[in-house]
Amino acid sequence: MKKLFDNMLTIFIVGVIFLIIIPLNSSLLDVMLIINIAISMGILLITMYIKEALEFSVFPSILLITTLLRVGLNVSSTRLILGNSGYAGQIIRAFGQYVIGGNAVVGFIIFLIIVIVQFIVITKGAERVSEVAARFTLDAMPGKQMAIDADLNSGLINDETAKARRLKIQREADFYGSMDGATKFIKGDAIVSILIVFINSIGGIIIGMVQGGNTFGEVLSIYITATVGDGLVSQISALLISTATGMIVTRAASVNDLSTDLKTQIVSYPVVILITGGALIALSVMPGFPVGLLLIVGSTMIILALRLKKKNKVEAVFESAPDLPMSETEFFKNTDNIYTLLNIEPIEVEFGYSLVPLVDESKGGNFLNRVVMLRRQFAEEMGFVIPTVRLRDNAELGISEYVIKIKGESISGGEVLSDRFLAMNQSGTADEIQGIDTVEPVFKIPAKWITDDKRERAMMSGYTIIDPLSVIVTHLSEVIKVHSHELFGRKELTQLLDNFKKLNKELIEDTVPSIISTIDLQKVLCNLLAEQIPIRDLTTILETVAEYAPNIKDMDMLTEYVRQALKRTITRKYVHDNSIKVVTINPEIENVIMNNIKKTGNSSYVSLEPEIIHKIISSQLREENRLKDGMDEVIVLTSPVVRFYYKRLIEQFSSQAIVLSFNEINADTNVQSVGSVSV
Repeated sequence: MKKLFDNMLTIFIVGVIFLIIIPLNSSLLDVMLIINIAISMGILLITMYIKEALEFSVFPSILLITTLLRVGLNVSSTRLILGNSGYAGQIIRAFGQYVIGGNAVVGFIIFLIIVIVQFIVITKGAERVSEVAARFTLDAMPGKQMAIDADLNSGLINDETAKARRLKIQREADFYGSMDGATKFIKGDAIVSILIVFINSIGGIIIGMVQGGNTFGEVLSIYITATVGDGLVSQISALLISTATGMIVTRAASVNDLSTDLKTQIVSYPVVILITGGALIALSVMPGFPVGLLLIVGSTMIILALRLKKKNKVEAVFESAPDLPMSETEFFKNTDNIYTLLNIEPIEVEFGYSLVPLVDESKGGNFLNRVVMLRRQFAEEMGFVIPTVRLRDNAELGISEYVIKIKGESISGGEVLSDRFLAMNQSGTADEIQGIDTVEPVFKIPAKWITDDKRERAMMSGYTIIDPLSVIVTHLSEVIKVHSHELFGRKELTQLLDNFKKLNKELIEDTVPSIISTIDLQKVLCNLLAEQIPIRDLTTILETVAEYAPNIKDMDMLTEYVRQALKRTITRKYVHDNSIKVVTINPEIENVIMNNIKKTGNSSYVSLEPEIIHKIISSQLREENRLKDGMDEVIVLTSPVVRFYYKRLIEQFSSQAIVLSFNEINADTNVQSVGSVSV
């Protein structure tokens, strides 16, 4: 039974096609005509109760189906009228005899009026509205997409809501484009209806007078009346459908259903009803007009307007009354409200009072656009899209302070003066300039906050000038870069794989989860991000994983093989002008590390005596202090087997040191040793 119901539409369409081929008796035709009218009435009522056009997105297809149904019924009714001496069922006879009084001329005129109204007024207007709506919807798509991105980056909506809103925009464009073409069905249906009436009339005259020997009056009474009745039955249904078409394409600016909109929008202006009632009463003094009727209607409208005016005043008083705030106890009586306290945002930036204008777009703030560009830049550099950045104001902060949080915990922060510029003397040779002494929050460089009138002089003196918004964005960028492995969760991995599947579906299906589970793949990618290795080359990563994962169950070791496969990426990141300056590791230290590797299950670690660890770390820190003035970053070069363990050994004490292996650098790179770690 369920399968029959699921295929009901297909059966119905096939049945409509058979209407054109198989003759129907008059009783069955009556049933089909009633169903046709009921369907048309139902469609019209649906368009009156929906709030927006997309709630009835199947309407263009229904328009085609109902048009096909009317054509099939017209063929069946024509066959009965011409082949059954003008009798085609009770419905058509009722329209031919009772509705038009048996007068074919009157019926024909009514039929033409309905067709003209449908063809020229309703259908033409609906077609034009659909065409303009489709064009405007397409033109507005880029702006709407940017608005969604802005809301997403500001934290007003989440990723699911943004995806739903983007889908809705696409569906709107598709819907109005379909409606632009679907209105042609109604126009063609009106033309066909006129042709069918003329064909039936000519056929009835030929059959009645030539074959049946009837007089013209008898032919007019039998065939023409039935033909006009048939045309009226068909056009009543077509008129309902065309009205529904006009209704649905004009619902773009509606908030509620049609009845609610009429009630709230029209009766909201009782003065209009009052003036209209007064105008009707004024017409009653003119000679020849029905005085009593005008006085009754006009007085009724005036009384209605006065009652509406009084009602609106009462509602305005209630609306202006202040709402009593809900107490905290009452609010948290709802368990759902308590659960909202458990939500943790991946990235948050909280601002003090004076920094709100930097964020608020209505006050000229440009922070949201900068965050959009930051997400784009990070995606291009590191290979995944960072989560939404939630922006909040915090009255507990100082008026010029900001705090950056990762998963609800404060990671870093600073203080900026929104009305000044940050001037940094990076060269150390610039002239002294007046300003408020401070420290740049990201790289801890001494700086000054200067006013706008001193900016040009500071630039000429050799200072680097940064606006306050750029200070916050740069700080946010560095925090995200350092903690990117914490932000790359299961959700981000799923989105990354879904996007990559569009380009290389076979590699995904062959690798995940048949060779490596999503949990293990996430750990490998997080290991790379933890040391700021981009994961953009997902093809190389997955191919390497597919090659080594069957035999290597230690994800840290598997990461080392992936790093070696990404040697071009690592070389591009750290090698400049085909040359790299490094600190090497004494072979004795490497031997000690290799001889003390312990394995436990699917992981391994180095077990060294505390004294040896202390000596290694002390030597590492000495080299870093010696080289920090001459090098932007200290790179330690080790053998492939030792790299991971040495990084784990020193990372707690030297988080800034970069540890690479020989296999992670292109063979043609010029390696220059500027120091050595030794015990």
